[in-house]
Amino acid sequence: MKITEYFNKSKGNTLVSFEVLPPLKGGSMSDIFNTLDPLMEFKPPFIDVTYHREEFVYNKRESGYYEKTAIRKRPGTVGICASIMHRYGIDAIPHLICGGFSIEETENALIDLNFLGINNVLTLRGDARQFEDKFIAEPNGHKYAVDLVKQVQHMNQGIYLDSNIEKGTPTDFCIGVAGYPEKHFEAPNFAMDIEYLKKKIDAGASYIVTQMFFDNANFFKFRDACIEAGISVPIVPGLKPITRKYQLSSIPRKFFINFPEDLVKEVNKTEDKDVKKIGIEWCIAQCKELKASGVPCIHFYTMGDADTTYKIVEKL
Repeated sequence: MKITEYFNKSKGNTLVSFEVLPPLKGGSMSDIFNTLDPLMEFKPPFIDVTYHREEFVYNKRESGYYEKTAIRKRPGTVGICASIMHRYGIDAIPHLICGGFSIEETENALIDLNFLGINNVLTLRGDARQFEDKFIAEPNGHKYAVDLVKQVQHMNQGIYLDSNIEKGTPTDFCIGVAGYPEKHFEAPNFAMDIEYLKKKIDAGASYIVTQMFFDNANFFKFRDACIEAGISVPIVPGLKPITRKYQLSSIPRKFFINFPEDLVKEVNKTEDKDVKKIGIEWCIAQCKELKASGVPCIHFYTMGDADTTYKIVEKL
């Protein structure tokens, strides 16, 4: 079922969904199932599975020189989606990224997903490689997420890259995109970021999932700006609780977001072992306010921490 259909059928009730990371290469599906099994109690309509582009590692050779090798540390997104659908009987949403894919590889991945009965994708540009200061597209790959949205939408219309295919079978993907309540760090300003988002919606995206945030005021400002710009698709807030003190610096550095002053004060005046409790309570309060505001769904970035996510959702 398409994600937007779940929202339509919920009749105004706020759903919950979860996002998982593929295990590191050498791991197993039990890592995923151990995270999701306890969360199935809350009947999520869908689970997101992230995709990670290749990374470069440097291996020392006998000559003393270092050899640069590209590896994928977290492969298996498509297989994990299929396993989730088979085990739980719910929809799985693979992330589809520009980084690391040519447009032909993207088309082939979409064909595989279509054959598996996966008809929802979250389209993202993806991050720059480690140690690169800007995003660099693959040769004959997409530079921007809007172009990825357009490719998926073309396949939905039966248009394939091979111009000799005259009557291609249309796919039926529901396309999601990312939104940034505090703006994408590369956007020159908030207004321009909303303009970029509007282009993705106009290209065929049907819903938005936001980057994590810790101040609901930022989400409400973002939602209002979207409405003012003519964006009418469902907007799903994405949340992750703070659980350790070091995250006060690591999360802003990695995700380019801010912590509210009150939360920082609470975390700083407590022992590290008690930070998780503060983070859970803060996230529960966020959820209750978001739910009261009528959001269609609250999306939790589990990061493999089922226990913390469980403690939040059971209070909702």
